[in-house]
Amino acid sequence: MTTLFGIPNCDTVKKAKKWLESNEVEFTFHDYRKEPLPANTLEMWIAEVGQDKLLNTRSTTWRNLPDEDKADLTDVRVVKLLRDNPTLIKRPVLVHTNGIEVGFKDNQYEALFA
Repeated sequence: MTTLFGIPNCDTVKKAKKWLESNEVEFTFHDYRKEPLPANTLEMWIAEVGQDKLLNTRSTTWRNLPDEDKADLTDVRVVKLLRDNPTLIKRPVLVHTNGIEVGFKDNQYEALFA
């Protein structure tokens, strides 16, 4: 089963959804703002892709965090940040049978579902 995680009003999430639909890839959508992700899911994602790929340090949310929240970013601290501020998760996150992909590019999805 393929699941797309994100926020519905995000342009990149919209592009990913459109690509999946137009290529007839069955998927479910998980809005992690409405339904927060459990810590163990975030831990698994960090173990698979790394916190650098998952944590959106270019977002407004990140810039507005106090400096002490941005310091000493252990995996445990990153999980807490992501749970407390789901907009810090880079979007979208696609979980499928072959693993986890963060972000969206046409050619990336074409390679996954070829």
